[in-house]
Amino acid sequence: MEPIRPSQGAIKVKILFFGPLAELMNQKVIELSLVYGTTINQLVERFEMTQFLSQGILIALNGEVVTDLDEFLQDASEIAFLPPVSGG
Repeated sequence: MEPIRPSQGAIKVKILFFGPLAELMNQKVIELSLVYGTTINQLVERFEMTQFLSQGILIALNGEVVTDLDEFLQDASEIAFLPPVSGG
């Protein structure tokens, strides 16, 4: 089932940054309007986070860790960039 498209062609999302990523971005939360059809990967590229993918950052969409970065974002989505977990 295909999601319903907003009439304006835009969606609003909330982006959360944790740990060192929040320090790097100089903020923990960003609310952003995007074009309908934007993917997680396009968001990663927009915030220049591609290099961190190979370093183990995780991306959660609405509380669920995602592996498919080509997934489309929906209106009111919450995207969290999570640093790699370390410790022992």
